[in-house]
Amino acid sequence: MTNVSGTDLHLPEGCMAGIAMHELSLLENVREILENHALKQNFSRVTKVTLEIGKLSSIEPEALRFGFDVVMKDSLAENAELIISELSGLGLCQQCQQQIEMETLYDPCTFCGSPFVKVIQGAEMKIKDLSVI
Repeated sequence: MTNVSGTDLHLPEGCMAGIAMHELSLLENVREILENHALKQNFSRVTKVTLEIGKLSSIEPEALRFGFDVVMKDSLAENAELIISELSGLGLCQQCQQQIEMETLYDPCTFCGSPFVKVIQGAEMKIKDLSVI
């Protein structure tokens, strides 16, 4: 078995997923990435996929779990185990330059109260790790 780490899925800035269709589309992108990496790195089966999902990404982990087996059916990741880990939300206040933890996209700065906080972590989704044969 081999591990492949660190493949990013870049979501459009401000992307808001409100329905499961969005998660199915993301899973189709994951399947496509796996297929491309299999061609480049000569593996034929994926046994485990670890996704890192930012707390601020508006991606529903339960919708991903629900759709994973359906989207991966008849692919090299059929019957693969899905592991989802959450990445905390972090922001940088544009006024006082303090780094803050964020629970939602629009949290104000906890130091100065400014509403101008730039998200620096937690709005992304990444394929963190793969186990392959």
